[in-house]
Amino acid sequence: MWYFSWILGVLLACSLGIINVLRLEAQECLANENIAIDPLTQLLVRESVIERLQEKVDNSKRNGLPFSLLYLSLTDFKLKHQLPEHEMDTTLLAVVSSIKSDLRMELDIAARVGEEDFVLALPGVALDRAEEIASRIKRNILLHVTTPSDVSVEIGIGCAEYSDHAEFLAEEVMMGADEVETLLNIAIGRCFESVTA
Repeated sequence: MWYFSWILGVLLACSLGIINVLRLEAQECLANENIAIDPLTQLLVRESVIERLQEKVDNSKRNGLPFSLLYLSLTDFKLKHQLPEHEMDTTLLAVVSSIKSDLRMELDIAARVGEEDFVLALPGVALDRAEEIASRIKRNILLHVTTPSDVSVEIGIGCAEYSDHAEFLAEEVMMGADEVETLLNIAIGRCFESVTA
């Protein structure tokens, strides 16, 4: 008799374990379905990346590890060169391919946040290392990416590190500003400084 009770207990435990696994997989699929992806570049869009950036900022606060952000912009490249839509799309795909070659696929986050603007989140990367990565990305794009009509691509890149600006960000947040948006604005400011320099 105890034998049957024991078997029923094991079967019940197994079925509950399977139900929990299926429930977790369903939640994961649902979470993945809510992530918006840019149809052209297959990168996250602005709305999706802001939430992910907040997670990285929270991790940096909790663990004390560095977290850097790169903002990349072609700064009205399409308008300056009067490119047709298909040429601009081809050029953007080449830029994204160059950007992705420097990503750590499991850790880094890439997003398209504007028509010609991108964000890279680099968890665990300090500002000096992020600046090296930015220089390498910029050099690769300048050397290897051109439009189909052979126009070289100009790009500006700005870097910001969370831990460098933690006190400033805390002040801004106390004044009602969003931490991630403030960090993003620092990177954007540096990006446009690099374009004009």
